[in-house]
Amino acid sequence: MKLQVEMFINFNGNCREAVEFYAKAFNSEVKNLMTYGDAPPDPNYTVPEADKGRIMYAGIPYGGITIMFMDYPSDSQIEIGGNIHPSISVDSKDEVTRLFNELKTGGEVQVELAPMFFSEWYGMVKDKFGVTWHILYYSRPQ
Repeated sequence: MKLQVEMFINFNGNCREAVEFYAKAFNSEVKNLMTYGDAPPDPNYTVPEADKGRIMYAGIPYGGITIMFMDYPSDSQIEIGGNIHPSISVDSKDEVTRLFNELKTGGEVQVELAPMFFSEWYGMVKDKFGVTWHILYYSRPQ
């Protein structure tokens, strides 16, 4: 059985900016970006004008998973960052360092990069969008 973990990160109107930031940080590209205004018409629901440009879905592939993003509708309340802490394990210390440095741009370092008992190279950073990322490296046994 193959298990694929995916997650949604939700935003309050600034998803497009966030997706562009994360695509750069993860050396990836945005896939399947769709706004609420792009959705097929629904006779039971009219998309408010304020939401037509908001992102309904965007994905960024990275390391065999897809990180998914969306804006909440403008009439919804959301607590940014507090409800999720993505953890990304990569296959080199260099990639942990690169990714950590990208994500800390405009953000706040929570735990500096260092060896830990559970990881050979680990850091935790809250990015400029309020999302806290755990980034780590495990060496593979020889």
